[in-house]
Amino acid sequence: MNQVAYIFKKEFRGYFISPIAYIVIVFFLLVTGWFYFATLFLNNQASLRDFFGMLPIIFTFVVPAVTMKLFSEEFNIGSYETLLTLPVTFLEVILGKFLAAVAFVAAMLIPTFAYPLTISFLGQLDWGPVIGGYIGAVLLGAAYSSIGLFASAMTRNQIISLVIGLVICFVLTMIDRMLFFLPKSMLGIFEYIGAGYHFQNISRGIIDSRDILYFLSVCFVGIYCTYLAMLGKR
Repeated sequence: MNQVAYIFKKEFRGYFISPIAYIVIVFFLLVTGWFYFATLFLNNQASLRDFFGMLPIIFTFVVPAVTMKLFSEEFNIGSYETLLTLPVTFLEVILGKFLAAVAFVAAMLIPTFAYPLTISFLGQLDWGPVIGGYIGAVLLGAAYSSIGLFASAMTRNQIISLVIGLVICFVLTMIDRMLFFLPKSMLGIFEYIGAGYHFQNISRGIIDSRDILYFLSVCFVGIYCTYLAMLGKR
């Protein structure tokens, strides 16, 4: 665990050294801020429903950008070989990088706490869905971070890593919104696969063990696939 903590600190600190991280944060806050203020006065409701409703789509683009360099950069500059000489296992490296990505996504959400605070001054805000929405956002960010980590472990090109992660996350986000193209016998299966479906459940303030299990399962699959990809490159 000491090695995981060391890699986590190194990667998390590295985010704030890179200008890409600040570009991603600014992009995220500009987009979420625009949706927040554009719908706040239009709907005239003390609610963050529209903000959380757009979050899965925004995360589809933002999280792969956060994770695209985690392994790709190491492959590209040759530091991956140096990493193999250290007394760490593949799993420790993967977990450290994964936790750093999740922590960065969580840190990126902190400035958006201003949105519910602003609404609470303007009207009576139901804090249950807000708390559920942020819990769901962290779980969604963790799931997409594991996918982005896998994409980064597949190639040394960061742009290709970004595209792979974006495509997989986009499919998980949109699949439950395209159920009318599918036969009725398969609707339940594809609805459960969709990340947006589970996120919307939690963002309503309904904490269901099935939704939490879904996100944890996606994290496990993403981390395991990353592990297999790393073994293949050894």
